[in-house]
Amino acid sequence: MKNDNVVQIKSYAFAVRIIKVFKYLSEQKKEFVLSKQLLRCGTSIGANIEEAIGGQSGKDFFAKITISYKEARETHYWIRLLKDTDYLSVEEADSLLKDVDELLRIIGSIQKTLRNS
Repeated sequence: MKNDNVVQIKSYAFAVRIIKVFKYLSEQKKEFVLSKQLLRCGTSIGANIEEAIGGQSGKDFFAKITISYKEARETHYWIRLLKDTDYLSVEEADSLLKDVDELLRIIGSIQKTLRNS
């Protein structure tokens, strides 16, 4: 995997968005528990992509990609929960869900390619 690739760029941009959402939730909505969960998993997606890129072996790469996928699934959960409890508006949540769904498709495709090779 190249250092300058789509999943790396998109996961980093998503992490920046998640940090901004965390700041909004904690400063404006005074919500600290759910937003902290979102912060942890939402930024972990890109961190694990970075670790995968620097992986020692194909097995290590696949393991980190798999963790990224799991973190993206968890992020999806927290965004839905924040939407359904009115901490995020439908528009805010749907925009974030669109981005995390795209990451899930990309990461899932990488996993599928690796499994079939």
